[in-house]
Amino acid sequence: MDETPSRRRYGFFLVEDFALMSAASAVEPLRAANLLSGETLYDLSFLSRRGGRVAASCGAGFDTVEMGTVERGGGALPDLVFVIAGGDPFAALDPSVLGWLRRLQAAGVALGGISGGGVFLARAGVMENRRFTVHWDYFEALRAQSEDYLMERRLFVIDRDRYTCAGGVAPLDLMHALIRSDHGADLARRVSDWYIHTGIRAADAPQRSDGPGGHEGLHRAVAAALALMETHLADPLTMDQLAQLVGLGPRSLARQFSADLGESLMRHYLTRRLDKADELLRQTRLPVAEVALATGFVSQAHFAKSFRAAYGLAPRDRRAQGRG
Repeated sequence: MDETPSRRRYGFFLVEDFALMSAASAVEPLRAANLLSGETLYDLSFLSRRGGRVAASCGAGFDTVEMGTVERGGGALPDLVFVIAGGDPFAALDPSVLGWLRRLQAAGVALGGISGGGVFLARAGVMENRRFTVHWDYFEALRAQSEDYLMERRLFVIDRDRYTCAGGVAPLDLMHALIRSDHGADLARRVSDWYIHTGIRAADAPQRSDGPGGHEGLHRAVAAALALMETHLADPLTMDQLAQLVGLGPRSLARQFSADLGESLMRHYLTRRLDKADELLRQTRLPVAEVALATGFVSQAHFAKSFRAAYGLAPRDRRAQGRG
């Protein structure tokens, strides 16, 4: 990247009995990004409801500060706060924590959930009109609580200012995506190699070992561009941004993409966004205007025109057809 990268402040809110693997898989890639870049790209802090030591399910733990200190400290709020929860997150829900998450949302702090952390975000009411995921073990129980939750059985989901993943080692893949978006594919690859994490999975990879995933056989830059598209459906990147992040010139990337996939990069990107819009129209009750925003269209009119060109009918008609 040409400009000096800005420092990002990430907070990790730990719920007692969290899975140590989930926490380490989230924290260590960011620590490695600092180490390998020679700069503090990510400033990490650990939070909990009361502060003090919070134990993982295995007995190991982290020293934390009480959650209210991020509001009372007088300094800058975190840019992003992740909730990491395991065990039984439904039993661990606390009104004070849910209220704190709502206050963070109101203050413009981005929010994330790891493993059962998405349960906290959903129950706090901060996932309205946002796609998200949780660990497969919590999926059905949470979905049963509301038909309005936009839940997806994916490894991780990035929807604008919400970042959720399935837990376990899935945070490795989510953090790879974040580092790649912030600082380019080269640093993200170096971090993954540092941890022998060579089998990087796409966001839509399955949570369980019964389905396909990945971009095998493609040029490395094309695979990176596809992964960036998947995590930037609601906030589309330009060709220049994609090229910079994958480390190729725009023309070279466009040529390689066409050679590998037989279509133009930006046409493929638009198709991916419209496919997601079609899925949301058919499978959710999200208002059409919100579907447009969730798939990166700045106006409902532009969305309707693009959708009609692709599917031959208006978004509202597609919704009616899906319900029939």
